Amino acid sequence: MITQETTMTTTIKPLGNRILVKRCACEEKLKGGLVLPDSVKKKQETAEVIAVGPGLSAKDGTIHAIPLKAGEIILLDKYSGQEVTLNDQEYVIVKFDDVIAVVN
Repeated sequence: MITQETTMTTTIKPLGNRILVKRCACEEKLKGGLVLPDSVKKKQETAEVIAVGPGLSAKDGTIHAIPLKAGEIILLDKYSGQEVTLNDQEYVIVKFDDVIAVVN
């Protein structure tokens, strides 16, 4: 009997005008050298784009593509998006309207 191990890989593909992002991790440290625990840290507004949906379709059937690509760093509205966990990684799915700016 031959057994074969299969690894399950799951991907998320955003639909419409949604974007899959990963919040940028930052370590908050006070001037005295104290590191703040996660419970008192504020949510980080910067995120890295992981995947982009096809865009929003107009009434005439044309699709308005999202002008972002994977790897870009963006600024988000503070409490926007739906948090999801996939393969022990935390991601956020946000609407394109919640993107404030692109960080260069």
